[in-house]
Amino acid sequence: MIGLLISILIALIVFSLIWWILTMIPLPPPIANIVRVIFVVLVAIWLIYELLGFTGYSGFSHPTLR
Repeated sequence: MIGLLISILIALIVFSLIWWILTMIPLPPPIANIVRVIFVVLVAIWLIYELLGFTGYSGFSHPTLR
């Protein structure tokens, strides 16, 4: 459990650095908004996937890959 929390903390620090870099890149307004929304959705999906470990869910694995 501590390992999961530490990995989430480190990943969120990395994601915040990526967010900061994205805000520094001069993109046109519609493209910048689209990139930011896609990034937030990906981070939210990743965070939900990681937090499913607390519930005992084993993840999205194919039966042949076990």
